[in-house]
Amino acid sequence: MKKTTPLIILAGPTAVGKSAHSVELSRRIGGSVISADSMQVYRGMDIGSAKIKPIETKGIPHYLIDILDPVEDFHVVKFQALAKEAMAEIAKNGRIPVLCGGTGFYIQALLYNIDFTTQEKDEALRNQLLEFARKEGNEALHQRLFSIDPEAAYAIPVNNVKRVIRAIEFYEASNGRRISEHNRNERAKPPAYPVLYLVLNEPRERLYQKIDERVEHMLQEGLVEEVRTLLESGVSMQTTAMQGLGYKETAAYLNGELTLEEAVRRIKRDSRHFAKRQLTWFKREPLARWIQKETYSYDENAVADQIEALARDFLTAYID
Repeated sequence: MKKTTPLIILAGPTAVGKSAHSVELSRRIGGSVISADSMQVYRGMDIGSAKIKPIETKGIPHYLIDILDPVEDFHVVKFQALAKEAMAEIAKNGRIPVLCGGTGFYIQALLYNIDFTTQEKDEALRNQLLEFARKEGNEALHQRLFSIDPEAAYAIPVNNVKRVIRAIEFYEASNGRRISEHNRNERAKPPAYPVLYLVLNEPRERLYQKIDERVEHMLQEGLVEEVRTLLESGVSMQTTAMQGLGYKETAAYLNGELTLEEAVRRIKRDSRHFAKRQLTWFKREPLARWIQKETYSYDENAVADQIEALARDFLTAYID
């Protein structure tokens, strides 16, 4: 893959409408979509991940969706490798890669070609930290990270145990160097590709209302049945997949640990918190160009027209 392969990123918080706009942009400019989502890679996890339906893709090729079974691990290093392969294939087919998603760390890893090879692994420490989390709880493990690297702790969700452990491992293996510092230095590198980095957004009150409505829609679509099927098929609660937002709460309900009402309340609350963290991440990205939907009176066609105009202006510099 040539370094000059242009990349368009369409990012933003959950429920803002990224998937639909990535399809529309790709339809207009001859693009193919690469999903930058940590959950949509899993087969059989459609409702809780708000995975785009085949009919909604409108024939646009999508990559990194439905490629793993829920028992398989998925992390940023694997994402980075698969996304590079997807970009090469898309470019070979004469199309434009459109990276769509809300996982800012994944987007950063691809855009800046972050080097993860220097992060040494200590199996003994990892096992010790896993045991600590099992006995004391995820919040206690997260607090441990907070005590050594508050910036990383703020960026990593409490229940993302593997990322929390990696951050602690990095600190221990590098004699007290914080992973947040490492990531900041990596972010300071020039992008690996010519990029148009768009962040779709709207006022928080409206976004939160859409999040709540999406959760209700997931329930109507069969979220409980989806999680029950996963559990009955042998997918463990310890897998990365089942720690996903919406899945762990629903599983807790099915296991008798929560009422359905409480599970739904937590999904809505934590989804709003997740959206807030996403926005905080994207605000730190110096290349980001924000598209506020209220500027266009929430007219999705007008938003799509603006995204297309920006994309075409960007591509004229790289495509004959």
